Amino acid sequence: MVPPSTKTNVYKNWERKRYNLTSSQRDRYRQISHESYQAKQLAEQGKLAAIHAINIPNLDPTVLMPQLTASSYATLSLFSGGGGLDLGFEQAGFQHSGSYELIPICGQTLQANRPQWQVCSGPEQGDVTRVDWQPYRGQIDVVQGGPPCQPFSVAGDQAGADDERNLWGEFVRAVNTIEPKAFVAENVPGLMSTKFKSFVQMYILAPLPNYHIMKFELNAVEFGVPQIRRRVFFVGFRSKQVAQTFHIPQPTHVWSEPSKKQQLTLNFATLASVKQPTMGVRGALGLPDIGNDAIAPTLRSGFTGKRNTTSILNSAASQKNWASLQIWPNGVQKDRQAAAAFPAKNGHFRLSVQDCAILQGFPESWQFQGAVYQVLGQIGNSVCPPVAYQVAKAVRAALESQKN
Repeated sequence: MVPPSTKTNVYKNWERKRYNLTSSQRDRYRQISHESYQAKQLAEQGKLAAIHAINIPNLDPTVLMPQLTASSYATLSLFSGGGGLDLGFEQAGFQHSGSYELIPICGQTLQANRPQWQVCSGPEQGDVTRVDWQPYRGQIDVVQGGPPCQPFSVAGDQAGADDERNLWGEFVRAVNTIEPKAFVAENVPGLMSTKFKSFVQMYILAPLPNYHIMKFELNAVEFGVPQIRRRVFFVGFRSKQVAQTFHIPQPTHVWSEPSKKQQLTLNFATLASVKQPTMGVRGALGLPDIGNDAIAPTLRSGFTGKRNTTSILNSAASQKNWASLQIWPNGVQKDRQAAAAFPAKNGHFRLSVQDCAILQGFPESWQFQGAVYQVLGQIGNSVCPPVAYQVAKAVRAALESQKN
């Protein structure tokens, strides 16, 4: 293991090399930065005419999650974030009973979109470590949420149970106190790795002995979302009989369309099983056809990076992927008008927060609150609503089987 002092010295040496510039280079970079800042300000103020045509998206995420008839099942949301899980469950016909979220701006987003919801947010009301769940006992059918995933993320240090952000214990406490018919917990794929096998057994499965629990991984691209985004779900039922009727959601979409040969050999018996094609990024956002389209790499969360970041990159590889699509993933703008008036220096299309939301599976009608970096944080931390919808549908079907 490299000593911390050695790591620090390596970093300092790298920084010196990085910033070892001539005076003329520094002046030039300052000028470019100043010009870019001025152009951005004018674009955000609506004082620059659009250079690119303002895009009109082709993808309507509500098509991926058509509203189901209302059921009597009540849900309680923990770690609600920007509302991805909540929206998916609502579309699947569940009744919303409350959302708990520590970050105030996330609570503002939930309240702005659903004024009728009971939203508890901020350090006073949204801190789940301080909540007495007893009043909800017997009132809630499904507890759902995504405990903070940074301790298990491959992008982080994977500290797991030792990370102060690990709040799985609080989710488990809520479930054991409320005793819902079912629960749904979402997290990053890292939690499926062998490194955290003992953690899963010790902190998730063992503390919930009254639940029959299944865990599985879903990829958003297989449900019509134009993004490679893998997430793990833990679904538990109190009734063994109900648990046995639960079916893990199966893909509804594929990225590559069937070949012409396959299309010619289809018959009525196989037609129903053919999955719909997932739109590529450019197709979903309504951008001109450049003869190349692809699925977006995972959108990163602005909350996990440097404050005020407006980049959605999560790796050097994703930078190449975005470049191949002629899309600039840095400097995301507050709206499409500003993005069209402030294109990247290389002429690539610049994303708006609305575009990022669509790539995550949020409909245009879902309005995020806050500055751009806060909105990107909410989007990047959210469960893709169409994926949440499929899980919610499967849970509902299992619960309803008990009635039949």
